[in-house]
Amino acid sequence: MGVVGTAAVRDPGGAALPRGFWAAVRVWLEKPQVANRRLCGAALEAEGAVPLGEGAQAPPSLAAVGDVYNGTVTFLPLEENSEGKYLIKKCNIYQIQLRHIKDEEWSVSVVAPFPEDWFSDGIAYPKLAWLGNELLSKLAKWSVEQKTSEFKSTLSLISIAKYSKVYQDLKEKYKEMVKVWPEVTDPEKFVYEDVAIASYLLVLWEEERKEKGLTKKQTFVDLGCGNGLLVHILNNEGESTIMPGDSHLFPDTDWLIGNHSDELTPWIPVIAARSSYSCCYFVLPCCFFDFHGKYSRRQSKKTQYREYIDFVAQVGFVCGFHVEEDCLRIPSTKRVSLIGKNRTYPRTESALIDKQITQFINNRRTCAGITCDRRVGFNHKDHFDGVCEEAGSELPEDETETAESLSLKEVAGHLNKETLKRLKSEYGGLQTLLKNNHQVFEDTISKTVLTEIDETSINKIF
Repeated sequence: MGVVGTAAVRDPGGAALPRGFWAAVRVWLEKPQVANRRLCGAALEAEGAVPLGEGAQAPPSLAAVGDVYNGTVTFLPLEENSEGKYLIKKCNIYQIQLRHIKDEEWSVSVVAPFPEDWFSDGIAYPKLAWLGNELLSKLAKWSVEQKTSEFKSTLSLISIAKYSKVYQDLKEKYKEMVKVWPEVTDPEKFVYEDVAIASYLLVLWEEERKEKGLTKKQTFVDLGCGNGLLVHILNNEGESTIMPGDSHLFPDTDWLIGNHSDELTPWIPVIAARSSYSCCYFVLPCCFFDFHGKYSRRQSKKTQYREYIDFVAQVGFVCGFHVEEDCLRIPSTKRVSLIGKNRTYPRTESALIDKQITQFINNRRTCAGITCDRRVGFNHKDHFDGVCEEAGSELPEDETETAESLSLKEVAGHLNKETLKRLKSEYGGLQTLLKNNHQVFEDTISKTVLTEIDETSINKIF
């Protein structure tokens, strides 16, 4: 066999190998798009003995044979001949090998038995040089990485093969929009991102129709739809849009969509639950908002993004949905979607669930709100150990009435050093706190004005 490339791997303490090697190979098998960006993904058809004769049903295009004892995995591309039989495509066979050198030293190699006959289409069959350099370096890195992802695999809820077909068709169909994009944003990112989201939804809805025996295409409402490109694409592909009315509920709508819907994000499961028992939702969270303002972190052990995804999923659970999570293949760091298709309760318990939703929203308001006892700015009751309440107690009573104005220096002068330090740590500082709550404070060059507000606006501060 001809050696295409070899990478040295060091395993300090012997904690990762050889187990990590097989985990890395599995990533290449199940999620090849992580290494090869030209691929949308892969579908694992079967494990174990796979028949390749005339009786085989939908055989794989690639077979992988692992030899745990010798530390090798051999990739055997398959092709159909004129008689309908599937044979091994010998020219494109390759093998990944793990070798133990000594102590903590290992090596990972890519070898090909017939390198001179290798055929490359640049996608499913990349060039040998790419396998020996790009892929090999990633496999070597993954083999000793002890990191697990916080999120699900990409496109785990739909058929990757169907998605790839729909995405390529829509990408070709709407590529001209990139040339005439009227906004200042990057056209390739935004056009192809919405093409990818539309592709996902079209496949998701097609599979739902088969699952439920539906003949008519689903209707949808996109809440907070931005520039409307996603709606335009879905309409062009035969899906029906429902125009929102004054009721803010959509009893005749099959799906609600929240594509980077900002402040509306936590409300979408609520609106779906209250619209009808059959209404479903798809939400792609981006910016972090609670029901009554910005979302406040509560769990330092999680990333802020993971914590917020869990919060939006919790909203769906409270609303009585069986919530599913999936990662989209889009050019964005915020690509985790949440889907509510099925209910966890019978229709007869709808009134009970509605009360549960109301209680949950009110509890969120209480946890993140501020009580109004004329100390508008700082009487805070939430999980931050009462830092704003402490700050409020340090201001003189006559200087916390509504419509009073103080200079920033005067406000800071009434607060002790420990309170200012905590404000800096938890809110970015006193000035940032005031600017972020402009409905309560008017921040001018020299003065901070406490404007007249009511209890409703106070509850939206934190």
